[in-house]
Amino acid sequence: MRIVNLLLIISCCTVTTYTNASEVVIENVKTDKKANGTYSFSVTLSHADKSWDHYANLWQVETVQGEVLARRVLHHPHVNEQPFTRSLSGVKIPKGINKIVIKAGCNIDGLNSKSVEVRI
Repeated sequence: MRIVNLLLIISCCTVTTYTNASEVVIENVKTDKKANGTYSFSVTLSHADKSWDHYANLWQVETVQGEVLARRVLHHPHVNEQPFTRSLSGVKIPKGINKIVIKAGCNIDGLNSKSVEVRI
């Protein structure tokens, strides 16, 4: 019985560590307002990509209220390219918005609990 309890405790700790280690870290965000009023975003991410089974698969631009304005889907793992930067252009930001939120996530855990606010 004690061995079973010990194995249960060890497995719970392992799952907790794995979950915490898998968040996508937003390392940097660059914005550029274009002449036509749209924005380009370059977002640098890091994540312990393992394979096609577990990798950073998106980042998105949101309003502070949580409305998704644009999403950059990442179509493959970046196992040997960490951190990595991907861009998205043609993003329309509604008038009166002077701050946006960048969120990122992976195909296993979804969106991170942490986000980055950016003044535009």
